[in-house]
Amino acid sequence: MQDVLQEALTRIGGGRKISLHGSGRTDAGVHALGQVAHADVPEGRSAARFWLPALNAVLPAQVRVLSCVRVADDFHARFFATGKVYEYLLWVAAVLPPHRAGRCWHVKPPLDPSLLRLAARLFTGKHDFRGFSANRGTPVADASRTIRRVSVRCEGPMIRLCFEGEGFLYKMVRMLVAAMVRVAQDRSTFDDLRARLAGQESPLRREVAPPDGLYLAAVRYPRRPQSG
Repeated sequence: MQDVLQEALTRIGGGRKISLHGSGRTDAGVHALGQVAHADVPEGRSAARFWLPALNAVLPAQVRVLSCVRVADDFHARFFATGKVYEYLLWVAAVLPPHRAGRCWHVKPPLDPSLLRLAARLFTGKHDFRGFSANRGTPVADASRTIRRVSVRCEGPMIRLCFEGEGFLYKMVRMLVAAMVRVAQDRSTFDDLRARLAGQESPLRREVAPPDGLYLAAVRYPRRPQSG
C-alpha cells in the first residue's frame, strides 16, 4: 500500500518524489482500515482539501484515503502515536460464506466464547509478551507491553475480538488470538497461557492465527491535528 500511495503522491505532485511515513507496518494479508501516514507535500499544493479527491481519483479501488488534514511540521505518524486498536474476526460455523473468504478466520465449532472472555482478562494489563511474539531476526530488548482493553463480541457466527494497547510486538495479536482460540476449543489451558506470560517455553509458542482476520482499526494520538 505504501508504494501505491507514494506513486500517487508523486504523480499528483508534478513528478517530484514524495515520501510517505506510516504509523507502522502490517503483515501481508492483514487489512488496514485505520492506517495513518504523513507526507511532506509541495508548498503550492499543501491544502488538505486538494489532496483527498486528487488521491482517490488515481488510486486503485482497493486503496482509499478517508481524510486529509494539515499537521504541524514536526508531526510524525509513527513516533507521535500513543496506541493502536486491532480487530480480529472469527467465523465460527461449519461453512464459511464465499464473501467472507480472506476476511476472517474460519474456525470450526465447538468454541466457547466465555472462555475467550476469560483469556481476554488474563491478557489485559502490562505483561512481558515475549512468549506471544515472533522473531524478526533481532531480539527485542523490552517485550513489556500494556494492553488497555481486550473485548469479545458475538454477532451470530461472527466473533469480533478487539485489542487496544500502547503498542504490539511482531505478530503479537495473531499469536494471542491463536492461543485464545485453543483455550476456547478446550485444546489448551489457562495454565499454559500463564506459563507463557511468565516466560516459560511452550511447544505452542509459534502458533499464529492467519492474517485474513486481522484489521488495524485505529491509531491513537494525544490530540487530533487541525485541518487546514
